[in-house]
Amino acid sequence: MRIILSDKNLIVQERVYEGFPLLIGRDGQAVEPAQTFLWDELASNGRTQSPLTWAKYGRDLYDYFAFMEANGLDWRSIPPRGMPTHLDRYRDWSRGQLQLNTRTINARLRLVARFYTWARSEGHIDKLPFSFRKVYVARDPGFFAHVQTQGVPAYALRAGFAQRGSLPAYLTMDQVLVCLQQLRNPTHRLMFELMVRCGLRQIECRTFPVKYICNPAKRADLHGRRTVSVSMNPDEMKLKYDKPRSIDLPVDLMDDLWWYVVRRRRARAEANGQTTPSETVFLTEQGQPYGSTALTDIFAGIAKRVGFYVRPHMLRHTYATYMLWRLRASNFKGDPLMYVRDRLGHSSVATTMVYLHLVNTLEAQLVLQHEDEIDALFHAEAIR
Repeated sequence: MRIILSDKNLIVQERVYEGFPLLIGRDGQAVEPAQTFLWDELASNGRTQSPLTWAKYGRDLYDYFAFMEANGLDWRSIPPRGMPTHLDRYRDWSRGQLQLNTRTINARLRLVARFYTWARSEGHIDKLPFSFRKVYVARDPGFFAHVQTQGVPAYALRAGFAQRGSLPAYLTMDQVLVCLQQLRNPTHRLMFELMVRCGLRQIECRTFPVKYICNPAKRADLHGRRTVSVSMNPDEMKLKYDKPRSIDLPVDLMDDLWWYVVRRRRARAEANGQTTPSETVFLTEQGQPYGSTALTDIFAGIAKRVGFYVRPHMLRHTYATYMLWRLRASNFKGDPLMYVRDRLGHSSVATTMVYLHLVNTLEAQLVLQHEDEIDALFHAEAIR
């Protein structure tokens, strides 16, 4: 079983579905009814239109069915009473073998549960192979908040982990520096720096256009400045929800990227042998753009060498946490929360506010001990 993302040739009712996940079995046919579920869930209902979200849903569902196939399990079967369900076994495997965090596992379990619920409504199964437990969740305070003693009742998967206000995982400054020391490959190091210093998602880093790179020494307007504003266009790179935004890229990093493009990237592009060179900054040794799982694999290797958990998206959380802390600690003229929101491309400031909790958990000694390193990575005080 494998998963591929469709190209521009997948056209349905005159609409191009490039990047739609396709689950392919060993016989070369679509894995059903999982493939039909993905279509109903992602395309037909019109609620989820981002190819990035399509790819995530596809990978998560593929992960479950690949687990079932590898263990010789039939997704339709229901284990005897008292025995672990398929979701229980998948949860324990995800935690024990893959060492995924509870937030990721719970999200995957919810998607699998939606698949089973859909399968029952379509007549593929008669009974759901899982159960729910009653929980209470917090609600917004209202007029009668003073008499409310508990939250609103809701139902959660029994197979899921208890999750009480879990916060995004980020790297401490010590961990950032350790990772940088372990990154011997210049390309991988620059990708790491671009994500941790500018808050890019991994797909944004992989598709970052070479046309955005300039030689700071030739830009008179950058003399004496510490950052250069870069406007990212969804027509030129992959951006979530195709939403354009700007980032402030440190001038010293821009200089490193410039020399990488001139020296190392040019040699890699020539190794490609294609008449039309790639438009992305970062290329493999074969002169090809990095694939969708490349950074995940690279970071898994880093984690083994450094001995702690590290994944690409944690760099985005790290950027947001330390940038917000640095802006609040400096004489920044604007609103730190709004600044970070705009650089991350969040639609709502409520999404960005979660990093306030992370900032408040930072120990003063830890932060002050590495204030020079923070300044070096996040030049907040000099931002326009």
